[in-house]
Amino acid sequence: MAAGKPQANIGIPVSGQKNSFTPIPDFDPPKKPKRNKYAFACAILASMTSILLGYDIGVMSGAGLFIQKDLKISDTKLEVLMGILNVYSLIGSFAAGRTSDWIGRRYTIVLASVIFFAGALLMGLAPNYAFLMVGRFVAGVGVGYALMIAPVYTAEVSPASSRGFLTSFPEVFINAGILLGYVSNYAFSKLPLRIGWRLMLGVGGIPSVFLALGVLAMPESPRWLVLQGRLGDAKRVLDRTSDSKEEALLRLADIKAAAGIPEECNDDVVQVPKRSHGEDVWKELLLHPTPTVKHILIAGIGIHFFQQTSGIDAVVLYSPKIFKKAGITNEDKLLLCTVAVGVVKTVFILVATFLLDRVGRRPLLLTSVAGMILSLASLGMFLTIIDQSSKQLYWALTLAIISVLAYVATFSIGMGPITWVYSSEIFPLRLRAQGTSMGVAVNRVMSGIISMTFLSFSKAITIGGAFFFFMGVAVVGWVFFYTLLPETQGKTLEEMQVLFGTFFGWRTTMRELEKNKRVTGTDGEGDQGNVNGNGQIQMGTAKN
Repeated sequence: MAAGKPQANIGIPVSGQKNSFTPIPDFDPPKKPKRNKYAFACAILASMTSILLGYDIGVMSGAGLFIQKDLKISDTKLEVLMGILNVYSLIGSFAAGRTSDWIGRRYTIVLASVIFFAGALLMGLAPNYAFLMVGRFVAGVGVGYALMIAPVYTAEVSPASSRGFLTSFPEVFINAGILLGYVSNYAFSKLPLRIGWRLMLGVGGIPSVFLALGVLAMPESPRWLVLQGRLGDAKRVLDRTSDSKEEALLRLADIKAAAGIPEECNDDVVQVPKRSHGEDVWKELLLHPTPTVKHILIAGIGIHFFQQTSGIDAVVLYSPKIFKKAGITNEDKLLLCTVAVGVVKTVFILVATFLLDRVGRRPLLLTSVAGMILSLASLGMFLTIIDQSSKQLYWALTLAIISVLAYVATFSIGMGPITWVYSSEIFPLRLRAQGTSMGVAVNRVMSGIISMTFLSFSKAITIGGAFFFFMGVAVVGWVFFYTLLPETQGKTLEEMQVLFGTFFGWRTTMRELEKNKRVTGTDGEGDQGNVNGNGQIQMGTAKN
């Protein structure tokens, strides 16, 4: 029996002692690194900027009902008011790439908080529709900055072993913000009409003040520090945010190579080769992309496109309208149902954060989208039944509410967080800021289009028909993800460069990579250190 497990006795026999062995470190299974608490704290602080967008989405879903009553605006004007922030956020998303390269990731987060605070103040004090739109513009620019910089900073400080977990935090805080917005709607709904909605919008500026102060306690991104020639500062940050000293050195070497700094250059402050202010990056991304960059760009933009066009913002932003159409007429019950949506979204996004680095990106994403397809189909069917019935059908109403909750749950378990994790980790270091900003831009454009047309669209083809349309988009998205998106969990930068660029043939490339790993062994003798059973990098397990 014992012969079936020879690895249990691998070691050096100890003289004079029967069956006694001294373990050889290289043959010991690598220990899973403990979660880096410092990187964890940095990721939480940076990702809290996303709460600004989440709060705005959540609060506008309820505030829109009261704004329409108070300012006596049409459905079309309400649609524009709801969705225009996403279009305005494009300005912040595009500006954030260059701004963060200029003043650093940390101060860009502070800038985002300040801009959003100004926008929230303007919205809270708005005497009319035009003034409210000005406030939406300012807040939108702040949201654009926040959306782009949070995943970039988090990806740059995260160790490989918990990259998925930490990079999913922006989506966690978007959901937390949505829930806070829903709760704010319910809390202020009892106040006089002209005061209630203004308070709902105005208090959104309070978190941004604390956020701006908290961010000052964070370290700067090690990548940005290297680009400024501050190798000593970058090494100190990497030492604190890596799972081992060896991993910190490997991460520093990768960043130095991307910045064009010679490997042997190890002074605390060095001269960095002159770089253009992003022009070369845009040329590489858009004008002369290599097959690898082209594949990464299609994957990064595609996942953002399908995240929004599968209808999530329509459900979250217009949930009171959807529930009203389903047959709930009491205002308190409408707002309580939206709070339930927020609770379900937040609970399932928290579950997803713990699954990302265990299950992998692809299985979660494909399962999530399949669940979305089924729940959108059932929601479309039950809303159609309710719409065509002359009397109230409580069973159909109940099943429609369950379908909405199932949809936001399945979205939050995969599609929601993986969009941000995947798009922030696949771009090479030199292209990450601009590549991520393009993904965010597509995300916001599609969100704006859906938000600003949903009411008119649902009137044109019925509300049930609208959700059947979103179901069709989700089906196309599932096929896109299945055919074009390789697994990235635990992959090194070098492995990603090999996987991407083969388009539909990435599975063959993946098999070749795995075959090469088996041939060369996984005992830590390679340049990249050990790779454990989950494909994650394990540093420092071998002893020389």
